[in-house]
Amino acid sequence: MRQLACRVAPLASLNRGSAVKPIAIVTLLLATQALAHHGWSEYDTGQPLQLVGTIEASGYEHPHGFARLKTADKTWTVVLAPPTRMENRGLTKDMLAPGNRASVHGYPNRNKPDELRAERITVNEKTMELR
Repeated sequence: MRQLACRVAPLASLNRGSAVKPIAIVTLLLATQALAHHGWSEYDTGQPLQLVGTIEASGYEHPHGFARLKTADKTWTVVLAPPTRMENRGLTKDMLAPGNRASVHGYPNRNKPDELRAERITVNEKTMELR
């Protein structure tokens, strides 16, 4: 019977940094994503608002789009859905152009008095559900 010689390198001779670096990078990326995509608990679902106004500016970007909506009282930052969801539900980038009128139903931010999370938006007589 023939024996095969097998040599196992001692742990001390392995480059420990080669295994630790990828794990550290992945952990850091996941933590960054978790912080970037906040939860919705900062919005007061017990105080729904209906805003009507003119879009002054907008962004169709990740993680969430936004619109600056000028109402009779003030200008609101309206947090919208991610661009892919907006597109799938019929809310195109062109619909959020400055000067367009919009009606938004959503919830105010508990800590930022000029911010609203939109549940639905109506632009050009078309209503889109965002959540």
